Amino acid sequence: MPIAVRLDEVLERRRMSLTELSEAVDITLANLSILKTGKARAIRFSTLEAICKTLDCQPGEILVFDRDNED
Repeated sequence: MPIAVRLDEVLERRRMSLTELSEAVDITLANLSILKTGKARAIRFSTLEAICKTLDCQPGEILVFDRDNED
């Protein structure tokens, strides 16, 4: 899939764990793990907004288009 998830990098820069983000955004750890590993097929804008608010970042820092991974 050409959309790559860079949640790990943003979490590392913010010195926050996935568990802490899960609690702050009120999303299950399992669902965040699916997103983090790039296995998610969709994300709600409300979820993306909550993640961005919590991590003080832009959606483009989390989701990037990677031409090298086009199908």
